[in-house]
Amino acid sequence: QVQLAESGGGLVQPGGSLRLSCAASGSIFSINAMGWYRQAPGKERELVARITNTGSTNYADSVKGRCTISRDNAKNTVYLQMNSLKPEDTAVYYCNGRRYTGSNVFDRDYWGQGTQVSVSS
Repeated sequence: QVQLAESGGGLVQPGGSLRLSCAASGSIFSINAMGWYRQAPGKERELVARITNTGSTNYADSVKGRCTISRDNAKNTVYLQMNSLKPEDTAVYYCNGRRYTGSNVFDRDYWGQGTQVSVSS
């Protein structure tokens, strides 16, 4: 099992920044990618950004150029730096850990409890 604990959410004004953190514990050797997803009220959960154990990253088009995902292997922690935040970024952000066995195929899937990000003036 892998436990994921998010932190860093909150209320921020449009144009502001936030950094989310996700600390992983447990059998972290069993996953090879970590990512951030978000879910806004009435909408489906969507990928924001993902980083693999080799450092490869991918981002949703809606956040490219505004968000950066990174990892600190020594701390087993993944970060999501979000800049130039917009009201449409308001959502619950979830940390995810997976073991991919192929393209978009995975056999381990872990989620954190989520952290609220609200962007409003």
